[in-house]
Amino acid sequence: MSDLKHIPLDAVHRALGARFGGFAGYDMPIQYPAGLRSEHLHTREQVGLFDVSHMGQISARDGRMATLRAALERALPLDFDNWTVGVQKYSLLLNDAGGVEDDLMLVLLPEEVRLIVNAGNRDHDFALLEQRCPEVDFRWIDAALIALQGPQAERVLAALDPAAAEMRFMQARELKLVGATCFTTRSGYTGEDGYEISIPSADAERVASRLLEDAAVKPVGLGARDTLRLEAGLPLHGHDITPEISPIEAGLGFGIPQSRRSGPKAGGFPGADTILGQIADGTNRKLVGLASAESIPIRAGAAIVDAAGVKVGEVTSGTVSPSLNHPVMLAFIDRATLEAGDTALFAQVRDKRPAVRITPLPFVPKRYKR
Repeated sequence: MSDLKHIPLDAVHRALGARFGGFAGYDMPIQYPAGLRSEHLHTREQVGLFDVSHMGQISARDGRMATLRAALERALPLDFDNWTVGVQKYSLLLNDAGGVEDDLMLVLLPEEVRLIVNAGNRDHDFALLEQRCPEVDFRWIDAALIALQGPQAERVLAALDPAAAEMRFMQARELKLVGATCFTTRSGYTGEDGYEISIPSADAERVASRLLEDAAVKPVGLGARDTLRLEAGLPLHGHDITPEISPIEAGLGFGIPQSRRSGPKAGGFPGADTILGQIADGTNRKLVGLASAESIPIRAGAAIVDAAGVKVGEVTSGTVSPSLNHPVMLAFIDRATLEAGDTALFAQVRDKRPAVRITPLPFVPKRYKR
């Protein structure tokens, strides 16, 4: 018997013909009968509905918001000054060596902070936050989480609650959807405009079914979610960021506010000495985008070599882009190679060496509504 957990919309996905697979301890819809490429392109052209209920949703509270803010600023490189209520921010859960234990999203509310953590790290993150902030009351939020992504997402969601159209990228508010009160952010992980919608578990099937009644909305599995995020140049924890990789190496320096780099609030978060040193001095490697004109798929783990066959990097994520019809990758490349500028690079794929070139990220333009 499988020990995989089931998500609230399990029956809906099975009725839609989803192929399931284990992911982070959950039985998750990976792909639907239309296939990954169709799901991917439909999201870019219309609207994809993703179930991401395996992600961890956490409420952080304290009797006094000042205490909560101070505790979270010690645990994470955050700054609550000038952070407006109802705005979502990206942050990083770092270890003492400056490595990324997880990346997460937080929303400031009048009496709490809501967090979303990655599925594979949810229990680890919860325990680490409790350890770092013993005065804070962390609690799991029992709710489904779906993402509505694509250029028609606003039209579809605003048909259920017109207030959805007023939101901008990284804003949060409660929407009334088919009689359910749903905490919603205008965000996602595809590079497209869209929303992430937290739905009380008892209401999840009703809300999802109504959204799927719109002809523009098609269900999309985790397979296409991965190719979409890669085209958008978005890193995946466990691949492009790990506890051994710093945010500066991974190009996530924007997650360290300027006020935590210098001034009275500088430092004071786990790994700060390493992070601030890397900001000042640079790093020995950097995560970059790579593309190839050749048709050979290049996957995570492939070595990147120079013309002499010397290894200068490694692919951490790779796919054949459904939007561009050629291989795209995220890879760490040595500093000396990057500084040389015009070095010919190749991927080692079994006995073949397709040429690759450093390419600005994202591979496909992001279309957030700001």
